[in-house]
Amino acid sequence: MDKQILIRYRGKEDYQQSFDAMRAFTDARDENTADELWIVEHPPVFTLGLGADRSHVLAAHNIPVIQTDRGGEVTFHGPGQVVIYLMIDLRRRHTKGRLFAREFVFKIEQAVIDTLQAYNIAGERVEGAPGIYLKEGQWQGAKIAALGLKVRGNGCTYHGVSLNVAMDLSPFSWINPCGYKGLATIDMQTLGVQVPLDQVQHALAQRLQDLLTVV
Repeated sequence: MDKQILIRYRGKEDYQQSFDAMRAFTDARDENTADELWIVEHPPVFTLGLGADRSHVLAAHNIPVIQTDRGGEVTFHGPGQVVIYLMIDLRRRHTKGRLFAREFVFKIEQAVIDTLQAYNIAGERVEGAPGIYLKEGQWQGAKIAALGLKVRGNGCTYHGVSLNVAMDLSPFSWINPCGYKGLATIDMQTLGVQVPLDQVQHALAQRLQDLLTVV
């Protein structure tokens, strides 16, 4: 059983292509398949979780709306956003057996918090609302990172996490982000952090790799 986590840069890719590839990878994997983190950047797209209420898409403005099999509500992906998909077998990620979904989510959120901290941005969890929110300042409570996962019965996961770096944020105002009416959404650029997208992609992927590696 390979406990290594590979990082793959898939570049700019249509959401549907990534979605199909994630499911195909998970269908085909076995006990010898290495876990992988997929780094992608998507053209504008709204995605719906399994339990999503489509009425939370207030006005799509010709942006595609795609039904997925992840948890959660509606969110937006677009250029200038770090998206990392976690192709992980949770049975490999704990010294005493399987890593449970709640712990997995905690580690993903911690990786985002740590990455933001490196740029002097304080992020925090909010009970019952997966993702990361600003802890202080003018934009306190605004959401900067979203999280949505699929965990199959055998412990294999896909979908993942998105972190807003330097985006056109207006499409977030055309939805109720994650099902919350009027939830403010922010990116690092708006907070005064000017940083290349690939730098944040690498930083978050490395932190995820570190936190999920079992020694």
